[in-house]
Amino acid sequence: VQLQASGGGLVQAGGSLRLSCAASGRTFRNYRMGWFRQAPENDREFVATISRSGDSTYYADSVKGRFTISRQNAKNTVYLQMNSLQPEDAAVYYCAATSTVGVPTYPAAYHTWGQGTQFTVSS
Repeated sequence: VQLQASGGGLVQAGGSLRLSCAASGRTFRNYRMGWFRQAPENDREFVATISRSGDSTYYADSVKGRFTISRQNAKNTVYLQMNSLQPEDAAVYYCAATSTVGVPTYPAAYHTWGQGTQFTVSS
C-alpha cells in the first residue's frame, strides 16, 4: 500500500482542519491505520488509530475529545478531523498503516508511511 497525506495549511487557534490520507496499491481494508505527528526537534508521537473496519478508535490523551479519526474503505481513505486547534498541535502529520494485531501506538509498529502534511496554528 502507498499513502498520500493532504490537508495541511494555516489555521487560527480554536479553528478546525481535516487531514486526508489516500491509499493505493494493496487492499486498504486489510490494514489498521494511524496518524502520528512530529514537531521540530521532537520525536514522532502517536495521535490516533482506527481499526480495519473503522468500528474501533483510540486516541492520545492530548487530542482526545478534539480529534476524530475515521475511514472510508470504499474510498481507500482515512481522515483526521481536528477541532479546537492550539499552537502546540502544529506539526507535520503522518498517516501510517500496520498489519500488527492489537492497538499499537508506537511508530515502529507501522510499516508504511505517507509523506507527511504540515500545518501551523496562528494564535
